[in-house]
Amino acid sequence: MAQNSGDKGTGGPEFPGFDPKAVEAYIVKDPHEMAMNFARAMENLGKAASEWLAPRERGDIPDPALDPLSDLIKTLSQVTEYWISEPQRTLQAQTLLFSSYMEIWTRSLSQFGGAPQESEPAALPRDKRFADEDWVKNPFFAFMRQVFTVTATWAETLVAEAQGLDEHTRHKAAFYVKQVTAALSPANFAITNPEVYRATVASHGANLVTGMKMLAEDIMAGGGELRLRQTDASKFALGLNIALTPGKVVARNDLCEVLQYEPTTETVFKRPLVIVPPWINKFYILDLTPQKSFIKWCVDRGHTVFVISWVNPDRRHAAKGWEAYMHEGIDFALDTIETSTGEREVDAIGYCVGGTLLAATLAFHAKTNVKRIASATFLATQVDFTHAGDLKVFVDEAQVSTIETYMNATGYFDGSKMAAAFNMLRASELIWPYVVNNYLKGQEPLPFDLLYWNSDSTRMTPANHAYYLRNCYLDNKLSNGLMELGGERLSLKDIVIPVYNLATSEDHIAPAKSVFLGSSLFGGSVDFVLAGSGHIAGVVNPPERRKYRYWTDGQLKDTLEDWVAGSQEHEGSWWTHWQDWIGPKAGDQVPARKPGGSALTALADAPGTYVLVRD
Repeated sequence: MAQNSGDKGTGGPEFPGFDPKAVEAYIVKDPHEMAMNFARAMENLGKAASEWLAPRERGDIPDPALDPLSDLIKTLSQVTEYWISEPQRTLQAQTLLFSSYMEIWTRSLSQFGGAPQESEPAALPRDKRFADEDWVKNPFFAFMRQVFTVTATWAETLVAEAQGLDEHTRHKAAFYVKQVTAALSPANFAITNPEVYRATVASHGANLVTGMKMLAEDIMAGGGELRLRQTDASKFALGLNIALTPGKVVARNDLCEVLQYEPTTETVFKRPLVIVPPWINKFYILDLTPQKSFIKWCVDRGHTVFVISWVNPDRRHAAKGWEAYMHEGIDFALDTIETSTGEREVDAIGYCVGGTLLAATLAFHAKTNVKRIASATFLATQVDFTHAGDLKVFVDEAQVSTIETYMNATGYFDGSKMAAAFNMLRASELIWPYVVNNYLKGQEPLPFDLLYWNSDSTRMTPANHAYYLRNCYLDNKLSNGLMELGGERLSLKDIVIPVYNLATSEDHIAPAKSVFLGSSLFGGSVDFVLAGSGHIAGVVNPPERRKYRYWTDGQLKDTLEDWVAGSQEHEGSWWTHWQDWIGPKAGDQVPARKPGGSALTALADAPGTYVLVRD
C-alpha cells in the first residue's frame, strides 16, 4: 500500500525522505497578485532600461571602448585558445569539470531521496554568500551552490594551468574570471537564491517592484550609469553629522583649500602637522565622526593640524598635472602654514596616492635644496608599484591609451569609474550583496558613514591621472629614479628625513608587500609598521575601539614574511605607536594657535566648500 504523503511528514515512495513542509515557503499563494506585481516590476525595469539608453542615444556617454568588457573578452580568449588548440587538452578540461558534476548530481539525488546527507568534499569551501541554511538543506539550492563552486574553481584552474601567457595577461585573466564567477553566483538571481525566492513568494513579488524602482533611480542618479547605493545617503550631511572637527579654510586656490583646525589643548607642538590626502577620494575619511576622526585625535594630542582639501576638478582643470599638484597643493599648503603659524618646518602625512605625491615632492625638494618637511608619515602608500595588486589589471598601454582618449574628450576622468574599479577589487563584498539587497529584496541599505564617504567620489584631471598611471603603475619610474618633475630627475634615496611607513595587512589597493618594498628605497631611517585589516579600516582605527592589531620592529630586509616573523605584535591601534614616534620630533610646546593666526582671514568653516562638490 502506498505511503500516505502526510505520514510523519514524508513524501511518497519516489521520495521517501521528502518533507512537503520544507517547500511551503516556496509555493505561490496568490498567483494573480504575483502576476500583477511581476508586471509592475517589468514596467519599472523598462524605466531603468530607458534611463540607461537615453544618454547613449543622445551621445552623452562617449567611447564605449572604455568598458572593461572588451578587454575581458580579449584576455579570456587567450586562455580559451590554449585549452581548445589541442583535442587532448579540451578533453582534459571537460573531464575535470564533468566528473565533478556527476559527483554533485549523485549526492543531490541521494539527498532528495531522503538518504542521510553526505559530507561535501573539502573542495567545496563555505562561502558567506551561501549562509542561508537552505543552501545546504534544500536539494535544489544545494545543487546550484555546489555546481557554481566547482565551476568557479575549475575556471580558476584553467587560468592557472594555461601555458604561454605572460604574467600581466595571466593576472588579468585570473582577475576577470573572479569577476565573472562573482557575477554568475546563484546568490545573485531571484529564482536561485532561497532568501530572495522566499521573500518574493511572501510579498507576492512586491520586493521586485520596489527593487526595479530603485534600479531605475540609481541609473538616473548616475546619468545613465548604475550608481549602486551602498548606504542611505539621506542620513548624512557634511558639517552636520560627518566631518565635524571645528576648523577654518585659511587659504584657497584653483586646486585646493587648506584647512586649519581649532586647538583643543592650551599648548601645542611647535612643529605643525600637514595631511596630504588622496585626490581620488575626499579628505574626510580622516574625519568621519568624532569617535573615528584621526584629525580630531591628532588635535586632541596637541598637534596644530592642517589638511589639504582637493578641488573636485572639471574641464577648467584639465591641464593640472603632478607638478601643479605639487606646487599648488603641497607647496601652497607649506606657505599657508608658515604664514599662519610662523613655522617654516612641518611634519607631513600622506595617505594613499597623496603619500605618493608627498614622496615625489620630498625627492624634488631634496634636489632643489628645500628643507621644509622634517618628517614624513606614509599611510597605505606605494612608491614602488612592482606588487601593486589587482589595480594593475586596468593598466597596460592599450587601456591607458583608451583612458587618455576618453579624458581628452570629456575634460576629466569620472570618479564613478574609479570607484567602480575599487569596488571590483572586492566585488563579492562591495557589489553583489548590494545588488541582491537593493534590487532583488527591495530593501534600502542601512546608513553607514564609511560607505557614504566611499560613494562620494571625485573626478580627476586628464594631465594628473595620465601622469600617475604612466609614471607609477605602467613604468614604475619613481622607484627606479626615472620620474621627472619640474625639470628634475627624482631619487627616493635623496629623502633622508625620518619616515614612518604604515601598511595594512589586507589592503587591496596598496598591498602590504608593495608598501614594504618601498620602505627600502628611502635614504634615511624608516620605521615600517604593519596594521591589521584593510586600506581604510586598518588606517581609520581609533584606539578606543580596541580593534585589530599592529606589528613593529621587524628587520627591513628580505621579504615581508621575514619581517613579520621577526616583528613584535601589539593589540589595538597603531595611532598610539605613531604618536610616540612623532611626539619627540614635533618640538617643544608652544601656546595653542587659532586658525589663520593674525595674518590670514578665515574663508569658510571646515570642512570647506570644495569638499561639497559631488561627482
